[in-house]
Amino acid sequence: MRRTYVWMSVVLLSMLVAAPRILAQASHAAPQSAIDAALQQHVATTDADRDMVQRLLEREEIKTVAGQAGIDLTKAAGAVATMNAEELARVAAQARQVDQALSGGQSRITISTTFLIIGLLLLIVLILALK
Repeated sequence: MRRTYVWMSVVLLSMLVAAPRILAQASHAAPQSAIDAALQQHVATTDADRDMVQRLLEREEIKTVAGQAGIDLTKAAGAVATMNAEELARVAAQARQVDQALSGGQSRITISTTFLIIGLLLLIVLILALK
């Protein structure tokens, strides 16, 4: 009887020790569908930012200002194609400001818009130069 009691105590103690480890193996990671959705969102945002900057570089006003400042838009467009997501987000934010100013019905480029354009182009060229 005593031996059975000791044996049962050992089995019960073993189960109590093993239970937390078994429960700890439960998956706490996000499901694959959530990971895929987040990745798709990141890619879509990056593509939209890259497209925004590329469209802005194709505008006639930008070409004029870049030509006056001596900035090669071919290099700038190449730099946009190689930017990482963080750099691209910064440049795209400036590009949206410039696009808003140009699309807001302004027929002439004001000094502040010109500085935004030059700043945007210089940022792109600097990123290209630092790589």
